[in-house]
Amino acid sequence: MARWEPNARERLVRAAVELFAEQGYEATTVNEIAERAGGLTKTTFFRHFSDKREVLFAGQEIHGRIMAEVIAEAPESATPLETVGLALDGLASSFTEERRDIGRRLRAVIANSAELQERSASKRAALSGAIAQALRTRGISELVADLAAELGARAFYGAFDRWTSTADSRTLVDYVREMFGELKTAASVLQ
Repeated sequence: MARWEPNARERLVRAAVELFAEQGYEATTVNEIAERAGGLTKTTFFRHFSDKREVLFAGQEIHGRIMAEVIAEAPESATPLETVGLALDGLASSFTEERRDIGRRLRAVIANSAELQERSASKRAALSGAIAQALRTRGISELVADLAAELGARAFYGAFDRWTSTADSRTLVDYVREMFGELKTAASVLQ
């Protein structure tokens, strides 16, 4: 029976993005998402997500953990920005080409909903906070950690936007490195 198949979480994400793109976020119900995901139930949906907004931001809590782990493992000699660059590479390398397609559709859905734009901003702030906390754990001062984290979060989300709006063969890692380099150059001009 379909409801017991593996990968229910990922199927729910794909189904939600498809439905939101087809009929809009507000017009889509949790029951429709569950059914589109292969005959799953509303109960199964709520086992994985607290509400239908969260299905669009699935996995973002993992992003902060990935970056924190890479930051913790970075060489002690690495500067705060070098450390963030390593963490960005670690996170970006976890994104597959399938995520690019989902991300492309997700961006369009978010762009059409003020509620989702607000949630997206909240998730971005959470990622920045996780990066900053991981840097502070390494002994980086609060101000420097916060600035490096903001640059890192801005680089990731800017690169993600570029990656999902193109059809070239470059990876998200390529885009992240490019964007992070641009931001570091821009920051150096401020002096």
